[in-house]
Amino acid sequence: MDSIVNKLTEIEDAAEAIVKHAEDQKEVLNREYDEKKKAFDEELDAKTTARLNEIRADLEKKTSQILETQSDSSAGLIRSLQKEYEEKHTEYAREILKRITEV
Repeated sequence: MDSIVNKLTEIEDAAEAIVKHAEDQKEVLNREYDEKKKAFDEELDAKTTARLNEIRADLEKKTSQILETQSDSSAGLIRSLQKEYEEKHTEYAREILKRITEV
């Protein structure tokens, strides 16, 4: 009977040791998981920030190009209108005077 009790005690001790070891391993695995998760999050955050900066820089470049093109176009149009005015302002004045006097 003592040998059965001793065997059961040994089995119980072994089971407790296995459970304790499993709990210790669980803690280690949880720490490893948390570290890997943190590293992944940091890497993803860095990649996301870098990509957003690329997109922002590209958008600023394109916006600048559009504004420059529009500015050049506007300046050209203004020069064209000034030239036309310089060449035809007398004709425009006569036409305005003619319309006023016809009324």
